[in-house]
Parts: sequence; structure tokens; C-alpha cells
Amino acid sequence: MSRKDFVIATGEVHSVRGICRKSIQAYWKTIIWEGENENEIGRCKETGVTHVRVDLKYYRPTEVEFLQGDSSKACKKLGWKPKVSFEELVKEMLESDIKLMKNNPNA
Repeated sequence: MSRKDFVIATGEVHSVRGICRKSIQAYWKTIIWEGENENEIGRCKETGVTHVRVDLKYYRPTEVEFLQGDSSKACKKLGWKPKVSFEELVKEMLESDIKLMKNNPNA
């Protein structure tokens, strides 16, 4: 039996900044962006607290400028279609991480 790989993706493109913005907006905060590249930070508009800071250890050795998942094979062969919006996915991921951190704060 041969193995088949499928990409499961919405086909939408979102920046790391966009994901950060949506994550923080899910908790009713507005982020103001300051600086550029590795010196960029995201600060809460209401409190001035920095919530986002670039960490160079997470950069890829060769940074990719554009990534977009192509799920056309899964759509054609499996009849799969995305049912969760980007905003819903971000909120689910946050809720899962927050629950994990509450249950195991040293993880």
C-alpha cells in the first residue's frame, strides 16, 4: 500500500504580525507596532505593556518571504473543505495553550 500525503490548509496567507494581532484582539487588546525587523515590538495601546517581541532564535536559517498552503489535492481526492475561519482557529489555539499553561505552568 502506498502512502499519500495531503496538505490541510485554508489557502489564506497571514503574516506572523497578523496572527499576533488576532491572538491579542481575541483578548480585547489593541496592539501598536513599533520598530522594524528584529527590533519590532507589539505594545498594548491601552496599557503600554509590551506583549510581542521578536526572538531571533525562532528565525529560519533562510527566511521564506511567502508561504501558502495548497489543499487542492485534499479537496479533490477527499472532498475536504475548511470549516474553521482563521479567527476561530487562532482563538482555539490560544484557548488550548492557555489551558495547557494553567494545568502545567512549568511546561
